[in-house]
Amino acid sequence: MTLLPQEIIVAKRDGKALDAAQIGGFIRGLTRGEVSHAQAAAFAMAVYFRDMTLAERVALTAAMRDSGTVLDWTDLPGPVLDKHSTGGVGDNVSLMLAPMLAACGAYVPMISGRGLGHTGGTLDKFDSIPGYRTQPDNALFRQVVRDVGCAVIGQTADLATADKTLYAIRDVTGTVESVSLITASILSKKLAAGLGALVLDVKTGSGAFMPSHDKAVELAQSLVAVANGAGLPTAALLTDMNEPLASAAGNAVEMRNAVDFLTGRHRDPRLLEVTLALAARGLVLCGLFADEAEARKAAERSLADGTALERFARMVSALGGPTDFVERMDHHLAKAPIVRDVTLSGEGEIVAIDTRAIGMAVVALGGGRTDPAQAIDHAVGFEALAGLGTPISGPTVVARLHARDEASAADAESRLRAALTLGEKAPTDPLLAGRVDPPG
Repeated sequence: MTLLPQEIIVAKRDGKALDAAQIGGFIRGLTRGEVSHAQAAAFAMAVYFRDMTLAERVALTAAMRDSGTVLDWTDLPGPVLDKHSTGGVGDNVSLMLAPMLAACGAYVPMISGRGLGHTGGTLDKFDSIPGYRTQPDNALFRQVVRDVGCAVIGQTADLATADKTLYAIRDVTGTVESVSLITASILSKKLAAGLGALVLDVKTGSGAFMPSHDKAVELAQSLVAVANGAGLPTAALLTDMNEPLASAAGNAVEMRNAVDFLTGRHRDPRLLEVTLALAARGLVLCGLFADEAEARKAAERSLADGTALERFARMVSALGGPTDFVERMDHHLAKAPIVRDVTLSGEGEIVAIDTRAIGMAVVALGGGRTDPAQAIDHAVGFEALAGLGTPISGPTVVARLHARDEASAADAESRLRAALTLGEKAPTDPLLAGRVDPPG
């Protein structure tokens, strides 16, 4: 006998474990409109306070996956692999990683998101390319994945439809931070994408969604346990976000940084290390290589011989972008009217960075959203950002600012300076802060 929605809410409110049938019935009811938004909000709050067991998290994730279309890639001649990041500032890894993985033999149907809060969104970066279709129809998506090996697009309307409803409810009911609900939200979309393997980049530090290391570990462990419990081989790396990962933060500026990375004109050392580590872990996880040292060499080779760059250029063109985007990047990407250096005065070196504050400075420039419907200014942001340990002696350039007008430029300069702390010696926190491997 199926319980009524209110009985399921009461059971969870009272700390009881729900079985897969109860959770599946509740999510089906939400998808069909038989469970009200008020009931879904009460359910989310009950989960927030009472949490869920591993079995409940797996059941919730599977139910949300099955609330829409589940893609099938079994016709492809190679393994299907994807990566997901919990978000940060200057985190443009996906722009390079997808074509690198494709050049190494994986197929990468990367379904990405837009910016959230202070964190930049992969789709917003691709939207800076004129003509690029981040919402192609399913036929074009499948064709590009098959022909090029990778396609970076947005979530389609028919994937994990329950997640859209539940996420909107969580956003306005103070339940976004629930690890159980975060886990189901992230993984339901990845499971619906029909992946064969998934590598996760879970950020920790001042610019991370989960700033504390302990909470980041908790989230990584939950994601890996639930994904593997649902049948998707998954591993996670914990990476440092106590400073922007790339030396650029914005949309067009991060796209320029990514193209420079792929061409070899400039590669930020921390960005290179995280990208190669994720590539190596993912390529082993999907079975293309036996060990991470061998996989890393293949990823490095895709950069050195230009095959990753070639895949990127083909993907951009196949999804509607300019055929000469790589060659004429500066012609195609929007430019801000105000471009100038930002200086910081003092003596010492940068010993701490409020990375979240830098992300919010980009939002204040217009490069992020304060409202879901807000348009993005792709041209604005920072490049040549100074990192931890940068020596400061007198007025020292710490960034190059791209702004739309003088008022927003002055505000962003002030925010950036306030985010940087001077002292004697910067900490040396590890860039790769841990890993969570599949059970067994």
